[in-house]
Amino acid sequence: MEQYGYITFKSVSYAMKFETAIKKLNIKIKIIPVPRSISSSCGLCVRFDIADNNELQNIINMHKLEYSRIYTEI
Repeated sequence: MEQYGYITFKSVSYAMKFETAIKKLNIKIKIIPVPRSISSSCGLCVRFDIADNNELQNIINMHKLEYSRIYTEI
């Protein structure tokens, strides 16, 4: 069974920019509505496979991608 992490953003535009940058690097992510267990506000987040967590965080730091929070457990 796959386990997922989630990355939230301050705005939808940050989520879309993030998706564009990461997909160019061939890491499998998916833009989805923010799960209710994370926030009751509407918005988008990125869902990723937990196995990619370290690589994804390295890319975020290297490319200085903006995000609000990374959730590895919800």
